[in-house]
Amino acid sequence: MTWRIDGNPLVVQYASRAGMPGPINPNLVKLKQKDVGQKNMFVHSVYFWLKPDLTEEQQAKFWEGARSLTTIESVRQGFVGSPASTDRPIIDRSYSCALIVIFDDEAGHDAYQVHPVHDKFREECAPFWSKVLIYDAVN
Repeated sequence: MTWRIDGNPLVVQYASRAGMPGPINPNLVKLKQKDVGQKNMFVHSVYFWLKPDLTEEQQAKFWEGARSLTTIESVRQGFVGSPASTDRPIIDRSYSCALIVIFDDEAGHDAYQVHPVHDKFREECAPFWSKVLIYDAVN
């Protein structure tokens, strides 16, 4: 299966289809990311747990604010969403909102952190969440 970001492939190869019997092709047992000559990526993943007593207006303001973060100039790709309906014991679906933003590098991330849109979101929307977890990753 191949996912693409800005036309560049991120490849995850599965040994076999789930639930399908048969021998495993040893050439497909690897999980790998193809080197396509692009710069390293910096992925900033933020998970919010919203307070349960928010009004519809407060919820709308939060979601609008979260989406505004994807418009910051240094964000190459952005995603805002809620937990998928997948239901397996290993999946944590307790959060309310996932924000995933991808930058070319750490400098892009650092610019995002001090951007006025980011500052406004933190100032106006921080009262709406009870918990936030952030995971940063690079390749």
